[in-house]
Amino acid sequence: MQFRQQALAKLQSPEELDLPVRFARPQGWLALSVTVVVMAAASVWAVTGSVASTVGAPAILTHGQGSYILQSPVAGQVTAVLAKQGERLPADSPVLKVRTADGDTVVRSVAAGRVTALAATIGQIIQTGANVAAVEKVAHSTDPLYATVYVPAENAASIPANAAVDLTVSSVPTQEYGVLRGHVKSVDRSAQSAQQISAFLGDSQLGEQFTKDGRPVAVTVRLDKASGTKSGYRWSSADGPPFPLTSMTVAQGSIRLADQRPVDWLLP
Repeated sequence: MQFRQQALAKLQSPEELDLPVRFARPQGWLALSVTVVVMAAASVWAVTGSVASTVGAPAILTHGQGSYILQSPVAGQVTAVLAKQGERLPADSPVLKVRTADGDTVVRSVAAGRVTALAATIGQIIQTGANVAAVEKVAHSTDPLYATVYVPAENAASIPANAAVDLTVSSVPTQEYGVLRGHVKSVDRSAQSAQQISAFLGDSQLGEQFTKDGRPVAVTVRLDKASGTKSGYRWSSADGPPFPLTSMTVAQGSIRLADQRPVDWLLP
């Protein structure tokens, strides 16, 4: 009973009313301040920030006008192959000589370009319309290269004009020389079939390869030029590979899509 009275008297005593009251420790104020700053930064980013995304797709380096498949206008036996693979030919240049029932016929190139493939050999019997060569349409050795990226059709609408593109080139070690830089030049409006791609590239196997997951949209990429590199184009490394690039080299493209807002605010 005595201790209870002392305790009650202690509570009623005003002797310590002038002492300061500690609501929180300094460590607590520090944690609260950090939390407030983080929440404020997150709120600002949610309103003004954006999320960058990319789409990856197979690509190939070509010259701007593509290629064509040269077909034989006659049936007969090939007696001579007059062009070499890799050779650059003017328009109307002899490519093959074919012996027919009416005499010898020379198969000639349709347009100026570089022979990328020869499908006929001496002694071979060919039919009218047979594919005998693939010719890339390039008139001069200084004609620039482009990259064609075959993007899934559902992603084509998200590609902005002049979007940045990184290209991992199959013939270039990425860890040593990095990726090839470029920007979107144009985006086709319709998806392409295997036949359309084969006609543009002059290679039926590539047409099948680029359409194995569906009909893609062709995105033409302008390669960024750089006078200080051996290839003549800009890379993520300082110098890039110590050799020039060649057309019909496959690559993997990564195209930056339009930035997206991270949060959609719903107002009551």
